[in-house]
Amino acid sequence: MNGQRHSLLALVGVLALATGASAQTKPAAKPATPAAAPAQQPAAAPARLAPPVRGEAELGFTKPVTKNDGKMVITSFKVKNLTQGSIAGLKVEVYYYDKKGDPVTGDSFRYRKPLQPGEVIDVELKVPVNKQMQTSNYKFEHANGTIKPKQMAKL
Repeated sequence: MNGQRHSLLALVGVLALATGASAQTKPAAKPATPAAAPAQQPAAAPARLAPPVRGEAELGFTKPVTKNDGKMVITSFKVKNLTQGSIAGLKVEVYYYDKKGDPVTGDSFRYRKPLQPGEVIDVELKVPVNKQMQTSNYKFEHANGTIKPKQMAKL
C-alpha cells in the first residue's frame, strides 16, 4: 500500500512538472498596439562609504533647543560631520548639575550607523524634570577617538 502511494505521488509530480514546462514554452500574446518602451537610464552607482576617522573628528552642531513639558526636559539640535571620513559610533551625552556643581541627571544619544562626511542628523536628549537642575554640559565622542565640537548658526 505504501508503494502505491509513492508511485501515485511520483506520477502527480511528473504531471505538475510537465504542465509547468509547457506553460513556460508558450509564446506570450502580443499587444494589439505596440507601446513605446520607456527610456531606461543607467542605474546610479551606490554611494561609497567613507573610511572611519581615527583620532580627533570635527563636528558642527546648532544651538540646542530645550523644552520643558512638565515631566521631561527635551533638548534637540542638529549635528553635521565636518571631517573627510565617517564618524563611527557617535555618542552625545548631556549632564545636568545643581548649584554646587554636583551631577543631578543626564541622558545619552548614540547614532548606530557611521555618520558620513557632510551628513546631518537630528539629536534628541530627554531627561526627567528635577528642580535641582541649574546648568548643563554636552559631551561628544566616537568609537575611534575624540570630537572637536563647533557650534554653528545653521547647517
